[in-house]
Amino acid sequence: MTHSHDHDHAAPFAAPGHDHRACSAALIARAERLCAARGARLTDMRRRVLEALAADHAPAGAYDVIERVAREGERRPAPITVYRALDFLLAHGLAHRIESRNAFVACSHEHGPGEGAPVAFLICERCGAVGEASSPAFAAALEALAGDAGFRPRAPVVEISGECAHCRAAPAAKDPSR
Repeated sequence: MTHSHDHDHAAPFAAPGHDHRACSAALIARAERLCAARGARLTDMRRRVLEALAADHAPAGAYDVIERVAREGERRPAPITVYRALDFLLAHGLAHRIESRNAFVACSHEHGPGEGAPVAFLICERCGAVGEASSPAFAAALEALAGDAGFRPRAPVVEISGECAHCRAAPAAKDPSR
């Protein structure tokens, strides 16, 4: 499937200074296409929750999403309403849950839930951005690891914390205590 948005799948993190508005708009347009193709309804609330997630490449907790949606709308949505929208987005592969952060990120890749190769979420401890990455070598290594243990994975997802290339290239912030 072809798509156009402002990052290279070989580079899981958006480039500094990228056009985030275009990035978010492409993500929403992709969600609309996928929902239409699947006969699923991207309701106003589901769209607003996805827009709230797409507002940043860093993961957002459910209550952060509520605050973002409330800033854009006329009233604060109930937590259950946002959780239901998040469940829909997760079920349709439009968002991912980052378990280690108890938070969510919008999915910028062309795959459905459980489709395709195993995924690694690269979580930058410095800027908070999350990159989604996969490769045939990664998939083969996970398959071999699970197979050697006699294990059949249901949802092969790995979360890796560290520092993204953009933060590593940036000068380190000076520690005022030194």
